[in-house]
Amino acid sequence: MTWRRLRVIIQHLPPESHTMTALRNAMPAEDFEKQAESGEPERDRWSKQEQILAGIYDRLGDLQYITVVANSDGKGRKPKRPAPLPRPGVTKPKKQQAMSEQAANKLFELINGGAA
Repeated sequence: MTWRRLRVIIQHLPPESHTMTALRNAMPAEDFEKQAESGEPERDRWSKQEQILAGIYDRLGDLQYITVVANSDGKGRKPKRPAPLPRPGVTKPKKQQAMSEQAANKLFELINGGAA
């Protein structure tokens, strides 16, 4: 067997195979961030089935939250929305910074025809 043939066999293994899981687990965090941006869930640490189950878990949490809020009288404390199940290799989104006064004025000028 040639090295090329071995590489092709490994690259075409199912995502949930032990070999692919070991390769993904050895990847640095920077590579996972790139994959999250490029949208390659098959190269993530979880298989497609695990991703689907995590999505179902999140939707069930949302449904439970909506049911509780819809059936409450509104007088008590409002429940917190459930956080999504953390995915491996996916970092939390960074909070957006507020726009500075100077940037807001510049944007206002551009919107109102200042760039022409």
